[in-house]
Amino acid sequence: MKKLFIKTYGCQMNVYDSARMADLLAPIGYAPVDAAADADMVILNTCHIREKAVEKVYSELGRLRELKEARTDRPLLIAVAGCVAQAEGAEIVRRERAVDIVVGPQSYHRLPEMIAKIARGQGHALETDFLAEDKFDSLPEGSGVAGVSAFLTVQEGCDKFCTFCVVPYTRGAEYSRPVAQIEAEARRLVDKGVREITLLGQNVNAYDGEGPYGADWSLAKLLHRLAKIDGLARLRYTTSHPRDMGEDLIAAHGEIEKLMPFLHLPVQSGSDRILAAMNRQHTRDDYLRLVERIRSARADIALSSDFITGFPGESDGDFEDTLALVREVKFAAAFSFQYSPRPGTPAAPMAGQIPDAVKHERLLALQALLAQQQREFNAACDGTMMSILFEKRGRKPGQIVGRSPFLQPVHVDGPETLIGQIHDARIVVTPSNSLKGTLADARESMAAR
Repeated sequence: MKKLFIKTYGCQMNVYDSARMADLLAPIGYAPVDAAADADMVILNTCHIREKAVEKVYSELGRLRELKEARTDRPLLIAVAGCVAQAEGAEIVRRERAVDIVVGPQSYHRLPEMIAKIARGQGHALETDFLAEDKFDSLPEGSGVAGVSAFLTVQEGCDKFCTFCVVPYTRGAEYSRPVAQIEAEARRLVDKGVREITLLGQNVNAYDGEGPYGADWSLAKLLHRLAKIDGLARLRYTTSHPRDMGEDLIAAHGEIEKLMPFLHLPVQSGSDRILAAMNRQHTRDDYLRLVERIRSARADIALSSDFITGFPGESDGDFEDTLALVREVKFAAAFSFQYSPRPGTPAAPMAGQIPDAVKHERLLALQALLAQQQREFNAACDGTMMSILFEKRGRKPGQIVGRSPFLQPVHVDGPETLIGQIHDARIVVTPSNSLKGTLADARESMAAR
């Protein structure tokens, strides 16, 4: 039995892809290990969204080269997968000769063939084409996932072409998997003990996969279908584009009990001028009105978002517009980054590039406001009763950890037999981003309902 180590960078979709690569290589004799030093094959599943992520990959490849050269008992196969592989495949091979395989996110189902090519002594294997065949049809049905929560990719690619983003060039055009294929995978996950599934896509709410009898289904219709699976307790989806938030999906948040009241809805900026320069295809007011409609459908829904500071041409006034939008919406959580020019994107050569010091100063101010809002959201949970899906043991003896409906980590003292179960807990806010709770007895749970 050979040993496989996969290091994953970036988004949840890469986490899903890494799990499927492990599934793909299991039938040819690869079992997962927790360290590169123990492995016969190492895969770096990479992200190309920000410059630092790319730098980390090349730094890691340098360490792997040293490991490979020092090893005398058996060879080490090194593969680079994901979006850096797609964008910089030839450069990776030129720059780091220790790499054996470079494979893009649409081609990783070809890994067994590429490994066989290396075994035949045919040199480096490079596969970064957008292939005609559906990779999902080529992946094995079985999944090694055995946790409480799991990701399930339903849509890939992007047709929006935001000027700062490499995704359309690394993941290709929008593609939605058929409903039957998704449902079958969801049922397999539930059969393995999964209680919560998060549907993934670069623009997941642009989903329009083929349903029964050939008609295209929306994400809302898919969610209604998956909610009928016995044993599946919770549904989530990410990441959404404001332009694709249809009325049926908004309504689904008030109609589907299993759909959790937490929505990640990236806005990137609060300035109409910057939104236009980003090619976001929505305005500030469009976003605010959308938030109103979503909260009308489900009053307790919590929102998170993505923000970029220091986009080319961003003035102090544009940044103030972003802060004003944050104050108006009030987010429960958020991801924020300073603009990083990505080669090949329309924004990279734009005039008005902002100095790093200014980008960083704005990022700190934005993050301070977002952190304050997260603390306020958590504080509002103090003393409330929440249903917690317990996922794993905690760091302390006798402690277990789960997730609230709003995706907050919650630590309680309780038996490990509750892992995989949903149980009510009375919330106590702590100074960190996680919450503490005390398990409710049956009488408390009934009283809270």
